[in-house]
Amino acid sequence: MTAVAELVSVGSALRAAVDRLEPSTWAIAAYHFGWVDPSGRPSGSDVAGGGKGVRARLALLSARAAGAPAEVGLPGAVAVELLHNFSLMHDDVMDGDVQRRHRRTVWSVFGVPAAILTGSALQSLALEVVLDPPTPTGAAAADLLGRTTRALIGGQFEDLAFERRASVTVAECLEMAAGKTGALVSCSAAVGAVLAGAPVDTVAALEAYGERVGLAFQLEDDLLGIWGDPAVTGKPALADLRARKKSLPVAAALATGGPAAGRLRRWLATPPPPPDHAVDDLTELRGIADLVEEAGGRAWAAAEARRQVELGEQALDGAPVDPGAAAEMVALARSLLGRSA
Repeated sequence: MTAVAELVSVGSALRAAVDRLEPSTWAIAAYHFGWVDPSGRPSGSDVAGGGKGVRARLALLSARAAGAPAEVGLPGAVAVELLHNFSLMHDDVMDGDVQRRHRRTVWSVFGVPAAILTGSALQSLALEVVLDPPTPTGAAAADLLGRTTRALIGGQFEDLAFERRASVTVAECLEMAAGKTGALVSCSAAVGAVLAGAPVDTVAALEAYGERVGLAFQLEDDLLGIWGDPAVTGKPALADLRARKKSLPVAAALATGGPAAGRLRRWLATPPPPPDHAVDDLTELRGIADLVEEAGGRAWAAAEARRQVELGEQALDGAPVDPGAAAEMVALARSLLGRSA
């Protein structure tokens, strides 16, 4: 089965899973995934599986890495997509974001309570999906998803805590990213193998690979959050700077301690404009982005993303995994570098 065909199968299985939700929750979830408009009419688009379906593809590849057919990992692929979108729905509420994937966010259309409840429903549904197959490995997969969710929430707590601090270190940012993003990518890279009943050393190698690739993914996300093209990313220009986020490029820039870092630190200490601010000062924000770049934050983040991918590849070297699947995992990780969305 080709990668495209595999993702089509994930899309069909994802829709079937979401169809289990009661009608009100289903309508909101279907809007989030891009299947319907706010009125419930079919939209003719599908924006599920952001990031080119990376998590779902990894789940299918991990089953093959364990010597099983990709289909064995299908419940895991659906589950990680559900967990990912649960986190996105809640993140948008916490961050106050009103746009994602070129459309309004769930909370901005249906309200905060509806977004929280629907996100929680997707989280619960993820566990149901991996427990569906009548095999003993489902419990192990559910345990992995539970631990992953706990790590993801811990990372999000740290991210929110950073907003109240004058500065954070690069090490702290990497630790936060390991929970907020790395944990779910690590789970994605291993859940198919867990469902296939793979031995512990195979699962451990895949988890280690996934954690490194997850960090690279977050580093690239942070670069896009400052320098990404809104027409491609689906988010407002300079979104992370507008929110005064202490992302990895910003933390790296602050760590240099030079004049540009000093000006950046002073700007971060100023409060952001109110959410209803009519006109954003894009000129000012572009100037701040230039400060981050001048201080070396942009170059460091790009180089660190490459280093994390290399470490992920090393985790697979000599590991007891199928060589063909490992090669595809390496290629997938490399394709994330320098991405535009």
